[in-house]
Amino acid sequence: MPALAVGTKAPEFELKTLDGKRFSLAEVLAQGPVVLAFFKGSCPTCQYAFPFLQRLQQAYANKGVVLIGISQNNAADTAAFVKEFGVTFPILLDEQDAYPVSNAYGLTNVPTVFWIAQDGEIEVSSVGWLKADYQEINRKMAEAGKIAPLAMFAPGEEVRDFRAG
Repeated sequence: MPALAVGTKAPEFELKTLDGKRFSLAEVLAQGPVVLAFFKGSCPTCQYAFPFLQRLQQAYANKGVVLIGISQNNAADTAAFVKEFGVTFPILLDEQDAYPVSNAYGLTNVPTVFWIAQDGEIEVSSVGWLKADYQEINRKMAEAGKIAPLAMFAPGEEVRDFRAG
């Protein structure tokens, strides 16, 4: 089963954050759109994508959109990934016995990133690294924050258009 498609209602879930707090998708959606970024620390494409997600976090923190990472690793490995890649947005831990949230969202590969509108509808569903999808998320975050979009890529920075997850 592929990742949930655009137009699908995002499944509700509750997970614990890396620091043990409870996270409810419904509660956060009540405040605005959410970007969910599923990952595994050993995934090279996740290691490639997460610094770009961190740039979005730095540009749009507290501007109407919540960016959330969902790890398929244990807490120790997840903490090491967060430290290595300088991730400052909240990270949730999918339960490793059955990965209930990853499965509910139809994951077959990571990274998989979803833009979930405030009404719960998935508006972006991106598997692997697709530069155009990350640019679309950047545009949507800027629009939600009512600010100009971030120049996501530095001048001269070589950024691939596609990288499989």
